[in-house]
Amino acid sequence: MKLRLHRMVTAVLLSLLGTLPAAAQDACVNRGQLDTQYCDANNDLVADTPMDPAKQKDPSTIIFAYSAVEAPSVYQKAFQPLMDAIATCTGKRVTYFPANSPTAIIEAMRSGRLHVADFGTGSVGFAVNLAGAVPIVAFATDQGIAGYNVAAIVKANSPYQKLSDLKGKRVAHTSPSSNSGNLAPRVFFPEHGLVPDTDYKPLMSGGHDKSVLGVHRGDYDMAPVASDVMNRIFDRGEVKRSDMRIIYESKVFPTSQFSVSYDLKPELTAKIRQCFLDFRLPPEMSKQFNGVTRYVPITYKETWAPIREIAEKTGTPYNKAGYDAQAKREADAAAKKAADEAKKAAEQPAEKKAP
Repeated sequence: MKLRLHRMVTAVLLSLLGTLPAAAQDACVNRGQLDTQYCDANNDLVADTPMDPAKQKDPSTIIFAYSAVEAPSVYQKAFQPLMDAIATCTGKRVTYFPANSPTAIIEAMRSGRLHVADFGTGSVGFAVNLAGAVPIVAFATDQGIAGYNVAAIVKANSPYQKLSDLKGKRVAHTSPSSNSGNLAPRVFFPEHGLVPDTDYKPLMSGGHDKSVLGVHRGDYDMAPVASDVMNRIFDRGEVKRSDMRIIYESKVFPTSQFSVSYDLKPELTAKIRQCFLDFRLPPEMSKQFNGVTRYVPITYKETWAPIREIAEKTGTPYNKAGYDAQAKREADAAAKKAADEAKKAAEQPAEKKAP
């Protein structure tokens, strides 16, 4: 009888022990703004590596992505030297994941299909909180971390000299989630006499390159854009620098961070970080990225503090509700832009047929 009772108690205890992993996960001591599948016990604002070694990934092929603000194919070629270097120092294949939106890259990492990625400055918070991204390095020059300004651009021959001159005019923002193309201007412009949504209705262009080209064509009177993207467009000769004029520049923001997925084996994460730190951009690649020469280590908690401040001040917190709202705004903006372009095309006079 005692033996049977002992076995029953043992069975109950084993059953209870079997539920401990789930209970421990639910009892995360600190999560902050991270999604429920992540935990942040050390309070560094990024997801902790899973404690269970079985849940830590060591893929044979590293999937790599860059948040292209222009044509994705341009950047696949540009980053080939870096991907080759990562392949050499990790001993793994590296494959490029082509994507034309921050949302696509965030979803790919969240679903476990992406291991190393750059996210647009304004999307890094969403990638950290919703996809388990852990920023590790950023572009740098010999003087330190590289960055960009928010540049408000107009045509050189336009009458606009300051931001307040643009009241009631056609002003293009890039996309709802963009830091330099939408969020930062909403914080910075009002103190210079121009309030978005009050003094003008932002027209979403769909990208920094589209904003620059749109101002140049006369589709927009002004547009806030990332200075690094603007300079690359000038350097490629798509728009002459002399044809444009900057009427406002912000303080410098960090740009082009790279993150790894939180669930990689710590040894692999350390190796990938070292791959970046040992890499030196070849001249062609350095020229394409405005003279940056290398990568330096960063942390999300410290380096991205000013970006998080802008997100909070603009009412766009980096949580699931904020992400869903941003995604909806981006989809609505894209749909409206497509409809406007279709309407514009339909209003064009038909070409006369040759006799």
